[in-house]
Amino acid sequence: MRLMFVVQRYGEDIAGGSEQCCRLFAEHMLQRGHHVEVATSCARRYTDWVNEFPAGPTDVNGVTVHRFPVDRPRDAHFSDINWVNVGTNRPVPLFLQEEWVDRMGPRTVDLPAYLVQRASDLDVIVFFTYHYFPTVRGLEAVAGKVCTVFHPTAHHEPGFTVPLYDRLFRLPDAIGYLTVEERGLVEESRGVQTLNDVLGVGVDLDVEGDGSTFRAAHGLGDEPYLVYVGRVDPGKGSLEAYQYFLTYKERNPGPLKLVVVGDQVVPLPPHPDVVLTGFLSEQAKTDALAGSLAFLQPSYFESFSMALTEAWALERAALVQGRCDVLVGQSRRSGGAIPYVGFAEFEAALDILLAEPAVAERLGQAGRRYVEQHYAWDVVMENYEALLTDARTAFERRRSSSWSVRIASGTPT
Repeated sequence: MRLMFVVQRYGEDIAGGSEQCCRLFAEHMLQRGHHVEVATSCARRYTDWVNEFPAGPTDVNGVTVHRFPVDRPRDAHFSDINWVNVGTNRPVPLFLQEEWVDRMGPRTVDLPAYLVQRASDLDVIVFFTYHYFPTVRGLEAVAGKVCTVFHPTAHHEPGFTVPLYDRLFRLPDAIGYLTVEERGLVEESRGVQTLNDVLGVGVDLDVEGDGSTFRAAHGLGDEPYLVYVGRVDPGKGSLEAYQYFLTYKERNPGPLKLVVVGDQVVPLPPHPDVVLTGFLSEQAKTDALAGSLAFLQPSYFESFSMALTEAWALERAALVQGRCDVLVGQSRRSGGAIPYVGFAEFEAALDILLAEPAVAERLGQAGRRYVEQHYAWDVVMENYEALLTDARTAFERRRSSSWSVRIASGTPT
């Protein structure tokens, strides 16, 4: 198949979940013999969408990536219109919702036109994440002209409630969900019954990590540590988790450390029991996971969590946010994590993991079995190819029916 993936940012060093998901799907489809291209912005940072990559085509791991400049980076005044749309419960006029999408960005005005231009020589255009300009304007531009598949990566968050997205979810020929919870959220809140499948995201089951290498590099010795992988950002629950950890240490003195792997959107105050690594290579991140007591996933807003399945692939136990339906669902289906709600449950779960190493071992083994059954890349890709094929068939059927109706009614073609 001839595929074009569309996403707001793209690159090996882009840490966002939907961006990583898009890149992995694109690269694995390329490995399976499909023609794969990507359309994206020139931005590296989602906080301002400033152009950092050069415009035009480039190669990323064999995938041709077409980058389009952002014509209006996000400025400080975005918070005003963002508050109007997601900060109140009042009805918002459609023109202000449209302005919100344009200013949220990354506004790449040439990208939708490029997709229209390429539509006739592509089999499927695939859009990742519902939230941003490239998907909203790109899907609007090509729906009905070419088969489209949409990965919303949707979850409970303020932006998901904006009414403008009602029409977006009705445009694609098929939807690829990451979890049953995401599908339930979309179908219940948007009333969407489009052709779909719950795919998940594949995980490398052969990856090996060396915890001793990571420990030596960061002076951890034999001390147990929790590891968090992701942005330090209030929306990710990482600031709350940081405070929970410090409170735990005050109440339970001991050698336990917290390792934070990821960029600090909001800087954390230094603390002797907290190791801040910043962004790490894939191997260094894997080493950090492999050496940990448990993986910590405190986010309230998840549609999947690839870092969680990566930890399970390494047989690591996990502590996860109990107020996130997706994380709770994954924990219950796998038996590989302990959900917590509030500090008291966080403290109790940590006490168990520290006092009972066999419990942490059983959790990690259960997580490994779960990802082996559900998230091996061959399994995910076979299901994905089937969804794309079904979407193309449905698109061609609708297009043929439309032509038949137009010819029968005498409508000019």
